[in-house]
Amino acid sequence: MTENYTINRDFATQVLSWYDQNARDLPWRVGPEAREKGVRPDPYFVWLSEIMLQQTTIPHATRYFLEFTRRWPDVFALAAAERDEIMAAWAGLGYYSRVRNLYACAQIVADKGGFPETAAELIRLPGIGPYTSGAIAAIAFDEQAAAVDGNVERVMSRYLAIEQPLREIKPRLRQAVEGIVPLHRPGDFAQAMMDLGATVCTPRSPSCDACPLHGGCKAFELGDVTKFPVKSKAPAKPRREGTAFIHIENGELTLERRPDTGLLAGMVGLPTTEWITLNPSAKADSPSSVGQNTGFVEHVFTHFHLTLHVNVVESIVSEHPVRVPIKAWDKTGLPSVFQKAVRLYLKHQH
Repeated sequence: MTENYTINRDFATQVLSWYDQNARDLPWRVGPEAREKGVRPDPYFVWLSEIMLQQTTIPHATRYFLEFTRRWPDVFALAAAERDEIMAAWAGLGYYSRVRNLYACAQIVADKGGFPETAAELIRLPGIGPYTSGAIAAIAFDEQAAAVDGNVERVMSRYLAIEQPLREIKPRLRQAVEGIVPLHRPGDFAQAMMDLGATVCTPRSPSCDACPLHGGCKAFELGDVTKFPVKSKAPAKPRREGTAFIHIENGELTLERRPDTGLLAGMVGLPTTEWITLNPSAKADSPSSVGQNTGFVEHVFTHFHLTLHVNVVESIVSEHPVRVPIKAWDKTGLPSVFQKAVRLYLKHQH
């Protein structure tokens, strides 16, 4: 680390003191007062919440967390459940590779008799990367491990006023955090840094006067906090187009089980054509000629935009059909893109 990356030796103490007064009350969290009384975080709760919170807001993830823990109160119950049941319960939370990894991880952990207690062991499990392994190890098992998510990266890049684009400095930011994780209360420190980034050192309107670190923050000294972290220009997302088919017979909607690999793998969805990548200058207005078109829906995936036309057909052939009462279609765990398509169809029926 160069002198430009000097961190105040009281950094962790300041952050923890702020956290003791400002910790968010979250259903998976054991707060600082309870920790002082000897209450231990449940590793299952920590793991489940961290997986759900990847690319998902806390309010959206919270209702899923509460429902999952009601139905499957520990990792052994989750491992013993049917995969399809878990996949359906995850519907609407998005990023469906997470739920496939969640189920695979639960199987391994249950077989082992519980979660491993170090970041080095945790990172070997499905769906657990550097951030998640550090977070679980620190919060659940008090390992002196770094947990560096987007919130923490923002806090550190501002505190150090690093001019290089964020994607180039991620390893250095992680190194900086590893050097300041306290031996005492590493889990509270991890959660304090996340809370600080989420509630005070926010992307657009940081509350610098309420920040325990502003006295040593170089971006604050420069008077240009929102300049950091420096971001590279994101490439435009490609656009894809396809057609989903609505087939109803005897009051039942025909769905199908998607393959176990690829996008939305293992989920139940509407039968569709292949989703074709469009030329940047092309106009998305070419539904399949099969059936009667009722319009289209738009959906944004991580790596592309999708225009999905919705056609009603009189018959359909599917290798893995799943038929459900049309009146109960919203109980089937459809991914969001297919929920939009069914709602569009139903809107046209009134």
